[in-house]
Amino acid sequence: MPVFMAISHYKYLRTKNPVYKNITQAWSKGVAIFFATGAVSGTMLSFELGLLWPEFMKHAGPIFGMPFSLEGVAFFVEAIALGFFLYGWNRFNKWFHWCTGVVVGVSGIASGILVTSANAWMNSPSGFDYINGQYLNIDPIKAMFNDAWFPEALHMTIAAFSATGFAVAGIHALMIYKKRNIEFHTRAFKIAIAFAAVAAILQPLSGDISAKSAGKRQPAKLAAMEALFHTQTYAPLVIGGIPDTATKKVNYGLEIPSLLSFLEYDNFKQPVKGLDEIPVKDQPPVAVTHYAFQIMVGTGMAMMVIGVLYFIALWKKRKWLFKGWFLKLFIIATPFGFIALEAGWTVTEVGRQPWIIQGIMRTSDAVTPMPGIQYSFYLFSFVYFTLSVAVIFLLSRQIKMVPELYDK
Repeated sequence: MPVFMAISHYKYLRTKNPVYKNITQAWSKGVAIFFATGAVSGTMLSFELGLLWPEFMKHAGPIFGMPFSLEGVAFFVEAIALGFFLYGWNRFNKWFHWCTGVVVGVSGIASGILVTSANAWMNSPSGFDYINGQYLNIDPIKAMFNDAWFPEALHMTIAAFSATGFAVAGIHALMIYKKRNIEFHTRAFKIAIAFAAVAAILQPLSGDISAKSAGKRQPAKLAAMEALFHTQTYAPLVIGGIPDTATKKVNYGLEIPSLLSFLEYDNFKQPVKGLDEIPVKDQPPVAVTHYAFQIMVGTGMAMMVIGVLYFIALWKKRKWLFKGWFLKLFIIATPFGFIALEAGWTVTEVGRQPWIIQGIMRTSDAVTPMPGIQYSFYLFSFVYFTLSVAVIFLLSRQIKMVPELYDK
């Protein structure tokens, strides 16, 4: 979101068009809302790591603590820069003021990459020697730049741009469809959808890199994602379907012969490891992982198609841009990115089970043994629900106040 804000601000500085200034100021309030609620939810998450996973943090903390520490630095840089940006209108040099907005965007992206690096370490642990239950010869740099960090960080960063872009573009498309402040919302829509469409088209490529990476280090996760119960040459790619763990079959799924082997190994004949070669105690929940993967891919492909249609409209069919059916595509797609994002994280986390550190520590060994933990769950759930209601209320008010505050 701050990146969109910086682009709009740059356009204002170059063109002197006040509409871009209004868009920048409106989006900056949205960024402030997300930052404030994100600070609260993120602080709670840091407490949850210690409260819920003490054994995990005891051993993992010294190993992958560096990306968390650097993320804290990025967070504070983001907070300072956002303060400068929000209160710097007509106070700072115009280009310095713009740079503070750019710093907000860059530090936000850095925060996401650093947190994803920590998660990638859980999927591909490195930077230490595990000998007789001891974590020795710790190398935090190697842990941070583990084998999974680049595929995960790339996939997640593109996903963030795609999800945010479609959400923002969808809201502005709705306002255009309702014929409210058309110039304001049209210019805002164009900035958001440009990022969203490019990200959605690139996302399958990053997804392919991420899936190949997961398949090498976490064959059980790949097998669960595809509901591949048996090791096969010419392994098929399954679209949809209902996995039946009792019969070891996928019912009602569409199989594309040999495609999984090709996607994973660039070779149609290469065998793909199935769940039959993995001990039952080390297998992840197949149904949840498979369904989440299908939802992620389905919504991702829908966004890619919409992104391609947008570029076709820009290039050949400009009349589409003003048609109601075309705007409805973006309105309907407003939540698609976040649905795909949540489904993707479900694949990442559930697909790694029963491990919290792949092949090293089981989730059951890391969780707190303390009784009464459900009460903190109720409390945290209530706080998150309250934050969600607050965000919806504040953003809704921001959108409704566009005619009064930002586009008189």
